[in-house]
Amino acid sequence: MRPVSARPFVRFGAGAVAAAGILLAGLSVPASAAESDQLWISAPYEMNLQTGAGAAAPVEVGLYHDNDTFTVTDGRLTVDASGLAGVADVTWPGNCAVTGTTAVCTVTEVPVIGPDYSPQVLLEVRAADGAEAGAQGRITYAATATGGPDGMLEAPLDSFETALTLSSGPDLVLEGLDPVEGATPGTVHTAALTVSNEGQEPARGFTLGMTATYGLGFDSRYDACTYTQTGGDYAPMSRAECAFDRVLQPGESFALPQPLRVALADHALRERLDVDVQPVGGVVDLDDGNNYRSLEVDAVNTADFAVRGSRVGGAVGETVKASLTFRNKGPGWVGNLGSGDSVALVDFTVPEGVTVTRAPAACDPRTSAGGSYQQGRLGAPRYLCEMPYWVLEDTVRTFRFDLRIDTVVPDARGQVALRPVITGAGFPHDPKPGNNTGWVTVNPTPVA
Repeated sequence: MRPVSARPFVRFGAGAVAAAGILLAGLSVPASAAESDQLWISAPYEMNLQTGAGAAAPVEVGLYHDNDTFTVTDGRLTVDASGLAGVADVTWPGNCAVTGTTAVCTVTEVPVIGPDYSPQVLLEVRAADGAEAGAQGRITYAATATGGPDGMLEAPLDSFETALTLSSGPDLVLEGLDPVEGATPGTVHTAALTVSNEGQEPARGFTLGMTATYGLGFDSRYDACTYTQTGGDYAPMSRAECAFDRVLQPGESFALPQPLRVALADHALRERLDVDVQPVGGVVDLDDGNNYRSLEVDAVNTADFAVRGSRVGGAVGETVKASLTFRNKGPGWVGNLGSGDSVALVDFTVPEGVTVTRAPAACDPRTSAGGSYQQGRLGAPRYLCEMPYWVLEDTVRTFRFDLRIDTVVPDARGQVALRPVITGAGFPHDPKPGNNTGWVTVNPTPVA
C-alpha cells in the first residue's frame, strides 16, 4: 500500500542526483519501468468520529496510478461500509451507485499522483444513533480501472481500509493564514489566525507551535511563547513554542493577544509560516487533520545563481587540481523546503586529455550522454554535483577535482553548467542566466 500524505516541510534530504542525471540527459526510463503501472487507493488510515448527532465528518477517497505514459480511465472504486453497522452511517456522493452498505463509485479519469491531486469520492460519515464512545468500525476498499500495459489495472486486494473510532473530546481547528503574494522584502505583514473548538468537550489549555522559514521573522512577540533558532545541516528557521492555559469551550474561538505579524527580511523569496495546535494534558484531538495550517508568502525578489570553473596546467603524468565554484549572489535565498530537491546541479564535462582521479562525494559520475556510469566513481567523462536543498543569499560552494594529465591538449576545455533537478524547469528566481555557465581549461595558451 502506498498512502498519500501531505505534511509541512516534507523532507530535507539529498539524493536528487541519481534521478536527475537521467532527466538531464533526456534519456528514456528503463523499459521495465516504462512498461509497468499500478493502481492505488488514497484513503485515510484511521479517523476519530464524534459521538452524537453532530456534523458529518468527511472521508476523502480517491484513485491514482504510477506511470504517466499510460492513460487510465473508467476507475471503479468499491466501498464496503458493512463494517460500520451500529457505529456510523454513510452519506454517499452522486458518483456512487449504492446497494445496501456497499457502493461502486466511478472515477472517469484516474490521474497520477502530484501536487494538484485531489480525491474523487467524498463520503460523509456520522455516528449512528445510540452509538457510544469507544465503538469501532471500518470501511474497506477495492478498485479496478482501464489502462496500463495489459489494458486493466487492479489495486492490491485487502490492502486499503479506514478504521473509525467513536470519540468525545475537543476538536481544535486552525483558521486564517491566507497566502500573501507580491510581498516586498523589508515589510511587515499581519496574518489573521484563530483557534476554534469544534468538538463536544472543552479544551483545557492548548499549545501553539509556529515555524518560520529563513526569510521570515516574528515581528509580534507573546509572553506565552519561547523563541528559538534552528539550523545546522538543515535550513535555518525560527521556532515559537506557545502554551495557553485558556479553557476553550465547544463552539468558542481564540485569537492571539495581538495580531500575528511577520517581517520579511531583505533576503526573503518563497517563505512559509507553519502553525500547529494541540490540546494539552494528554487529551487526544478528535481530528488532527485540521490542526495545521501554512501561511505562504511569495516575495518579489531574485537570487542570482552563478558558476565558474578554473584554469590549470601541467605536464603529462602530473595531477592538477581543478575547482568548480557555485555562488548565490542574492539578494534572495532559495530553499526547496517542500520537495527537498537540490536547488541546482553543477554539471561538469571533463576536458579532453585528462582523467579524474579524485572527485567530491557530492559529485556523481556520468557517461558523456548523462547516463549512469558503471565503471566506478573515477575516470568518468562527466559529473553531476549536487547542491543542498537550500542556499543562503551569500552561499559559495566549491567542488574540487584532481585531474591527471594523460595528454597535453592546449586549451582543452570542459563545460561547467548549472542545471535544475527537473529538466526544463529553469531557475525562475535567477535574473542573470548568462552566468550559469563556466569552463575548466587545462593548459591554456598564455596571454601575450
